[in-house]
Amino acid sequence: MLGFLQRIGKSLMLPIAVLPAAALLLRLGQPDLLNIEFMASAGSAIFANLALIFAIGVAIGFSKDGNGAAGLAGAIGYFVLTQGTEAINENINMAVLGGIISGIIAGLLYNRFHAIKLPDWLAFFGGRRFVPIVTAATMVLLAGVFGVIWPPIQAGINSVGEWIISAGALGSGVFGFLNRLLIPVGLHHVLNTLVWFEFGEFTNAAGEIVKGDLSRFFAGDPTAGTFMTGFFPIMMFGLPAAGLAMIVTAKKENRAAVAGLIGGVAFTAFLTGITEPLEFLFMFLSPLLYVIHAILTGLSMSITYLLDIHHGFGFSAGAIDFFLNLGIAQKPWLLFGIGLIFGAIYFVLFVFLIRALDLKTPGREDEEVINNDEEISRNGEDKYYSLAKHYLHALGGYDNIKQIDNCATRLRLTVQDASVIDEKELKRQGAKGFMKVSNTNFQVIVGTDVEFLADALKEVTKENNK
Repeated sequence: MLGFLQRIGKSLMLPIAVLPAAALLLRLGQPDLLNIEFMASAGSAIFANLALIFAIGVAIGFSKDGNGAAGLAGAIGYFVLTQGTEAINENINMAVLGGIISGIIAGLLYNRFHAIKLPDWLAFFGGRRFVPIVTAATMVLLAGVFGVIWPPIQAGINSVGEWIISAGALGSGVFGFLNRLLIPVGLHHVLNTLVWFEFGEFTNAAGEIVKGDLSRFFAGDPTAGTFMTGFFPIMMFGLPAAGLAMIVTAKKENRAAVAGLIGGVAFTAFLTGITEPLEFLFMFLSPLLYVIHAILTGLSMSITYLLDIHHGFGFSAGAIDFFLNLGIAQKPWLLFGIGLIFGAIYFVLFVFLIRALDLKTPGREDEEVINNDEEISRNGEDKYYSLAKHYLHALGGYDNIKQIDNCATRLRLTVQDASVIDEKELKRQGAKGFMKVSNTNFQVIVGTDVEFLADALKEVTKENNK
């Protein structure tokens, strides 16, 4: 079940990746910026069709080879499911959840039927062409089922959303705490999807109902941003300060190398809001330290709520989104003062706990584990191609790898036996952390360039299997 939920979380990253482009177009086209109406309309169109985009993206993410036929099946499944359920009960609105359900089913059906062989007189409809057909047939049946069972489910989801929103500072704080706490198992994307795209409703000027904190924020809802604002002080100030603490506490002889390693991921957190590479540097070294980080995130969410600050993002709470969406935010500059306070708290706590608990953060290890690009790139090979060879060796060799996948910052591997993986060697090659879900499911935290490494790993593995 955990593995299945993680697949959902990973699959959500593909459609979510389009949000920065949508937010950029929508904001730049507004009167307070470039005042280009067609640009704003283009961005708005993406937000208006998020459910369909999720259906396509999740289907491709769930398919074993990322084929476009799965995406087509996801779109067809979404249309059949939503139109079918609404024909039974016009009050049904499955929204983004309808897209996610359609994408999951389409992806699973693709994996099961993409290579099916049919009799000669039906051969044209065999293989990948069969997937949209079987998906449509399956979704017709499910539309009949969901048309009956979805109204109470929808009422339950709305009730939970209303409770979280009405809980005020407590609801916002609990969300922030759980958002960070679920990162190690990769399930935060599932929670985020509900809060950012499902909970809460707003009727825009055109009379359309917009759902979710993120979507409502860009639609002009003045009450939106409750579940996003508090992340800015943490990602722009708190976590970079934690990185500075790890640099300060490193051994003197390793401090320069550690500064290069941590400085890059800390700046990434500040600029873009991508924090996983930094968080995994201490996540498993000290669960206590990570729980404190989660508590501070929840506290930041509650404080920004109480101060009635409203800000939002299209991707994450980094400096790019902060300045891009400044014109539609409320009291945004207070976040800098709050951020500096949280930065000081993070720095003091991390320095104290790292030294008091003698945590082996980067540069404090008994052995040298810092790697550099010159060591990786040998014999004139591409950096990632060469690095992939070292990774494969540390992962137990070609025969131990069954499937290679990735999300925004981590490799998601299906292996024969996770116990043979050499974590020390992976760390020496630059890995930021690890997550052993089971003896056959292993994750390596790489960073924002993980896709290049994943592609190189697939290439090296494919060459070996020829």
